Amino acid sequence: MTVLCLITNPDQPLLTPDMMKTIHQQTGGEINWLAQRIAFEIIGPKSHDSVSVAKEIIGDLPVDIVSVPRKNRRKKLLLADMDSTMIEQECIDELADALNIKPQIAAITERAMRGELDFKESLATRVSLLKGLSLENIKEVRRERISLTPGGRVLVKTMREYGAFTSLVSGGFTLFADYFAKRIGFDEAVANVLEFDAEQNLTGNVIPPIIDSASKVTRLAQLTASLNITPDDSMCVGDGANDLPMLKEAGMGVACHAKPAVATAAPYKIEHGDLTALLYLQGYNEEEFVR
Repeated sequence: MTVLCLITNPDQPLLTPDMMKTIHQQTGGEINWLAQRIAFEIIGPKSHDSVSVAKEIIGDLPVDIVSVPRKNRRKKLLLADMDSTMIEQECIDELADALNIKPQIAAITERAMRGELDFKESLATRVSLLKGLSLENIKEVRRERISLTPGGRVLVKTMREYGAFTSLVSGGFTLFADYFAKRIGFDEAVANVLEFDAEQNLTGNVIPPIIDSASKVTRLAQLTASLNITPDDSMCVGDGANDLPMLKEAGMGVACHAKPAVATAAPYKIEHGDLTALLYLQGYNEEEFVR
């Protein structure tokens, strides 16, 4: 049995009872509001293509329309990317801005996230260009230029409250991942380690091993084994090409505000909602959210 979910951004609550009624008339099933005007679900729609039916009715409105399996819907493990997923920026691009070379590095980042460049090679190239940046400058960037993605803390806190383990797995850097994992509420953070010289300036190197797409899949496997669960019990979220293998391995792999090629290839995608959309996909209603 499937569940049809319609989700909007909480800052732009567009869903109405009339919309739900019209869609329900054509799909059948059991209707349920998860959050008034923000998210509702139709459990067990009878239409063979309920997503297309809903899209035709919704038209161009910014509404995410996703069909998910009802079985094993609430996940016991969350793996999340950091840059442009749990935070709104790409950390390495903001570090480059501190050296006035942001356009040069951002162009490489963009190509890497689209899957046009090898991640390890592109990371090495970009970090080499940051040579000489001080630890104090990095902390200043972290403090002043990075913002949390809306809904992220609620997503993590709610899943933890209901028994899930949460992991921030990033191809970025521990100086950011450890810091923001604590602020958001993750159980752990895994990321790349930057090398510093004796004066606490970047050497331009990353200390092996490199956290890349394969590392994310490996961490997913390690956590499912240690928690004695299966990949089907996991939810993964990311936005870039290096997240795609992880998304495909998860029970519910969600591309959130992702690069077009990633959104197309991922099992599920959210384009309009914030990160609380991942809770609605699991059947949480707003009253269950932990804020």
